[in-house]
Amino acid sequence: MSDITKNDMVSVLAGKDKGKTGKVLFVIPRRQRAIVEGINFVKKHAKRTREDQKGGIVQKEASIHLSNLAIFCKGCNGPTKTGVDILKDGTKTRFCKRCKEVF
Repeated sequence: MSDITKNDMVSVLAGKDKGKTGKVLFVIPRRQRAIVEGINFVKKHAKRTREDQKGGIVQKEASIHLSNLAIFCKGCNGPTKTGVDILKDGTKTRFCKRCKEVF
C-alpha cells in the first residue's frame, strides 16, 4: 500500500523529470502508478473526432511509478519519508519523519 494519495505534493526522485515537484491528479493503485501535474509529458497523436475539435499532436501527462515519487514536505523544503499516527478516535494522520509536520 502506498502513502501517496490524490492532491499530495510530490517530488520526483528518478527519471527525466528528477527534482521537479507537482500535485498528484490521481493514483492507479493496481499498477502502482500516479499521474502528476506537469510531470512526465508525452506526445500523443489525436485524430479529429468532431468538427469543433482539433487533431494533431497533443502533449499530456503520462503515469509515473510510485517508487520514483516522494512526498514533498514544506517544512523541510524537500522530499521526505512519512510516518502514520493513529489518534485516540481511530483516525490516521501522516507526518514528516524529519520535522514532524502533519500533512
